[in-house]
Amino acid sequence: MAKLTKKQKEAQSKIENGKTYSVAEASALIKEVSNENFDSSVDLAVRLNVDPRKANQMVRGVVTLPHGTGKDVKVLALVTPDKEEEAKEAGADYVGLDEYLEKIKGGWTDVDVIITMPSVMGKLGPLGRVLGPRGLMPNPKTGTVTMDIAKAVSDVKAGKIDFKVDKTGIVHAGIGKASFEADKIAGNARELLTTLVKLKPQAAKGVYIKSIYMSTTMSPSVAIDTKRFTEQ
Repeated sequence: MAKLTKKQKEAQSKIENGKTYSVAEASALIKEVSNENFDSSVDLAVRLNVDPRKANQMVRGVVTLPHGTGKDVKVLALVTPDKEEEAKEAGADYVGLDEYLEKIKGGWTDVDVIITMPSVMGKLGPLGRVLGPRGLMPNPKTGTVTMDIAKAVSDVKAGKIDFKVDKTGIVHAGIGKASFEADKIAGNARELLTTLVKLKPQAAKGVYIKSIYMSTTMSPSVAIDTKRFTEQ
């Protein structure tokens, strides 16, 4: 096991072993224990009591973080010519269709989100092997396949993220940056957690949220009290 550095030991010492914190406490503490030399991401890892292999227990959704993600999200709008101006005015970084389909076919995926129209989805099918593993395939359920291109682009730029429970039953999501004020980190965390509660599958039995951990890119994680966050 790798030895902890002096900074890592100091950060770890600020977190009480076995204690679970409120969302507000964790958000303040995570700023104290984050000592990276860059503005690291703040992440939540939420373990759910679901079996993702069963369709009726899959948890997937979108949430608009009230304080944004702190990240400059690069958006590609794959649209027909009549929608190009709308996409550009809404703030899409790349706008077009066939030329970008060719670039993607060649391996280009230098974007964070792809937004497109229902009529274009047929052209994206053959690119599933490139886009799927990178989580870039547009999906109507996450609002990235729509005729309202302007709204979709604006929402993503404003802090809309999509999440999906992984095969181990955990939802991982970035909820901001370590430079955010603690109350903004807490606000974003509560928004995600509240959304997850609303998405509880009827087939999920027993305790739904088993654990919640907040961390930055390289910091130790802080355990959050699963019973208290909805009361914050």
